[in-house]
Amino acid sequence: MSEVFEKGLEIFGDVYGDTAADGLRNYTERGEGFGVKQAEWSMEWAFGSVWAREEQLPRKLRSFAVLGMVIGLRSFEEIKYHTKMGIANGLTRQELEEVFYSALPYCGFPIANTAKAAMLAAFKELDEAAE
Repeated sequence: MSEVFEKGLEIFGDVYGDTAADGLRNYTERGEGFGVKQAEWSMEWAFGSVWAREEQLPRKLRSFAVLGMVIGLRSFEEIKYHTKMGIANGLTRQELEEVFYSALPYCGFPIANTAKAAMLAAFKELDEAAE
């Protein structure tokens, strides 16, 4: 795999853990299965190119910005993933709540309700994993 892929996988592992990173590596190395290219591109582009730009924008702030964007997209699973990622990147639950509050006037209550449900689901999963 490319150097950018490896950097992306390192960042992915920092956030989601070695088990998830190992699984993703195995999936992409097999090179077969539905969506394998998407996984490669995610590692190379999103994680290896964009998330790697820590000097320009630290991960914590990037998490803040990206979470606001996925709330606007009303993507339950992405909101949940990026809530967990935000915690891993140093955001507090209070700061995440402020992202949620900031979305209300710009995205509307229906989208905010989706975000709230996704964020609470992420918190629940994190709490259960910590037990």
